[in-house]
Amino acid sequence: MEKAFRFNSISEFHHFCNLPAAEHPLISLIDYSKVKYPVNDHELQWIQSFYSIGLKRNVNAKFNYGQQSYDFDAGVLTFVSPLQFLKIEMNPKVKVEPSGWLLLIHPDFLFGTVLAKKIKSYDFFQYAAYEALFLSEKEEAVIVEILKNIEREYQSNIDRFSQELIVAQLEMLLIYSERFYERQFITRKKKNVELVARFEQVLSGYFDKDISVQNGIPSVNMIASELNISANYLGSVLRMYTKQNTQQHIQNKIIEKAKEKLTVTNLTVSEIAYELGFERPQSFSKLFKKNTNQTPLEFRKSFN
Repeated sequence: MEKAFRFNSISEFHHFCNLPAAEHPLISLIDYSKVKYPVNDHELQWIQSFYSIGLKRNVNAKFNYGQQSYDFDAGVLTFVSPLQFLKIEMNPKVKVEPSGWLLLIHPDFLFGTVLAKKIKSYDFFQYAAYEALFLSEKEEAVIVEILKNIEREYQSNIDRFSQELIVAQLEMLLIYSERFYERQFITRKKKNVELVARFEQVLSGYFDKDISVQNGIPSVNMIASELNISANYLGSVLRMYTKQNTQQHIQNKIIEKAKEKLTVTNLTVSEIAYELGFERPQSFSKLFKKNTNQTPLEFRKSFN
């Protein structure tokens, strides 16, 4: 494994990329065409202590975020949260001039603002680059204008309104991005409907093949990994099309299988709990009652 660089500050990233000194220590908008990585290797790895929002075009590299990868195309917007592992695999055979913008925001800049906590609720900061946001020309123009507004504000004389104005622009950028992501979900409806169907197949197969007996109750991450997507992306798609998150779907499937076993077999509640992947029968009974308002034995008795 190649050496992974670590950037604890925005200034360190500026210095590494041979950029002029950052004008503000906690927030910076970088012209991506001026980024020059001082390494000759075809691969570059790093961990950063700040958020980044990148709008990049003509990037002759494969960008890896976590376990997923994506080959950049024109007008792609990506989001990276602090302390995530990133890897860039450069392709020197492709001769293009990259362009675009890279906004860096240190968490300290958001300290004391509502966005300090709210920013973590935006799913796209957890997406792998595979799930990056594609933009139309009009959408890209909206994002670039907001980025430039942020830059103009921190380049002007800093006063007591500066942070509030920049945070307001940043929140507007995130809201627009959320809107564009929802549009992307809709325009990719066929693909996402197929994903929901595959999810149901994987989940059903988990219980039908008695995998739960050996591996326990399936986790959200386990199912997402089986589908080769991130857990947050899976949750977003499921909420969009089913109004329920992944954990709710897993619990629904458990209840469905439990009812089946309670009505067509003579297995005890403990045996059913074991077959569904529970280590403790009490946990199974608690989940069952929470979802049905009956204990497993009450359900069996009422059905009979």
